[in-house]
Amino acid sequence: MGAKRVRHILKNEFSTYLCGINHIFMQRLSDLYKKLTGSLPEAVIPIAGAGSERRYFHVCGEKGDYIGTIGVSEAENNAFIYMSARFAEMGLPVPRVLAVSADRMAYLQTNAGVVSLFDYLSGSREKGVYSSHEISLLEDVMRHLAVFHTADYSDFDFRLCYPRGAMDDRAITWDLNYFKYSFLKPAGIDFDEEKLENDFRRLVGMIESCGMDAIILRDCQSRNIMLDEQGNYPVFIDFQGARKGCGLYDVVSFLWQARAAFPASLRQHLFDVYIASSPLLTSKSQVLKEKLPLFVLLRTLQVLGAYGFLGLVKRKEHFIKSIPAAVDNIRELISGDFPDLPELYKVLQKIASNPSFRKSGYVSGQLVVTVGSFAYKMGMPEDSSGNGGGFVFDCRALHNPGRYEEYKPLTGRDEAVIRFLEERGEVQDFLASAWNLVDYSVERYMARGFTSLSVFFGCTGGRHRSVYCAERTAKHIKERFGVEVHLRHRERKISETI
Repeated sequence: MGAKRVRHILKNEFSTYLCGINHIFMQRLSDLYKKLTGSLPEAVIPIAGAGSERRYFHVCGEKGDYIGTIGVSEAENNAFIYMSARFAEMGLPVPRVLAVSADRMAYLQTNAGVVSLFDYLSGSREKGVYSSHEISLLEDVMRHLAVFHTADYSDFDFRLCYPRGAMDDRAITWDLNYFKYSFLKPAGIDFDEEKLENDFRRLVGMIESCGMDAIILRDCQSRNIMLDEQGNYPVFIDFQGARKGCGLYDVVSFLWQARAAFPASLRQHLFDVYIASSPLLTSKSQVLKEKLPLFVLLRTLQVLGAYGFLGLVKRKEHFIKSIPAAVDNIRELISGDFPDLPELYKVLQKIASNPSFRKSGYVSGQLVVTVGSFAYKMGMPEDSSGNGGGFVFDCRALHNPGRYEEYKPLTGRDEAVIRFLEERGEVQDFLASAWNLVDYSVERYMARGFTSLSVFFGCTGGRHRSVYCAERTAKHIKERFGVEVHLRHRERKISETI
């Protein structure tokens, strides 16, 4: 059986496996719905996820519409279930958990709304102008946070928080290391490890000195706030990571959310609304204003760590596209009074000045990759960029379709030649080795702001093996990295842009 056929079967089997897994989840949620309402739902519909491994479903029927959740951690589920009830008691609008499975891995909650605040504001965000109703919604969010942050939590069970009960030195260090290992290293940003670690320790001390006098949601952003059909009644969701901390962390998470892109004047207005919403906050307004930049810094580093892991490491395009917006916050930070953290400041300067992280988008970036085929007997390919270098892979070790009469008039773009090469399997191993080298260079070139890279494949006549390898590689680079790819088959006189 040919390699292409094997891959097709495996792909179908994996899709069938996913469908089977979803069917099991749907059945569990159907059983919960029946337990809650006495009847089966009419539909259980998967909801597209984002960065989380949790799975969400609309569970709908005559007895009501709910959101079903399938978790991956019992401790995380227990945190959400407990906090849903407690936060409602503290005056925060949150969904209520109504039914829980015996193993605590599945539960039904009230439907919090039909549109996220982030999506609701999309048109105004693009124009940079917000209506009075939209500003009123944002003010409501800040007032809710103020009430929540100043509520009595003396009998709150912090042992149920996940994964940690407080935004303490260990939790802050986790976030800083997340930034270092999931963003700096994958992006190829150079730094002095020991000096950066010293700065991290100083930053932890600065944050801890601000105190922990509230419960924070920790991921309080407009994507995690839902509205009804009329764009009213904000409801906070996705708070299973809540813990003890400083309320400024939530304020910053919301107002400095990278892709929300609130204008500075609106941020200031909403921060003032937050302060004015509670006498306790008003009484220490000056201290809160002084400490605010520290939390902007911490949250931005944590967000870049998340974008780095989900985007640069796991290659999820949405998170790659979010990086430039987060880097805008970095540019704003280093242009003002920056704390005494010299190595971190140098690192942030490198990030801010990197052209790959500008609003043009990290996915498309400035890099252009030229992928081509050629015949060795006609000489080596020329580098039109003027930079020299690049990769040249010799395909002549692969079995040659050109030795057979039926393939001689064809090229590596024709199905018969493709089938000939793929059914023998050796070309897959050859390309896998080549791509290991090429992928690393594409990632580094993007991170360092380089503008051109060439990848050529040569064979005897530049007709079969090299053409096939160039076609596959061009498609691979485009699909994985989203950069502009120029495809050149020199001996075939073919030039295309992907």
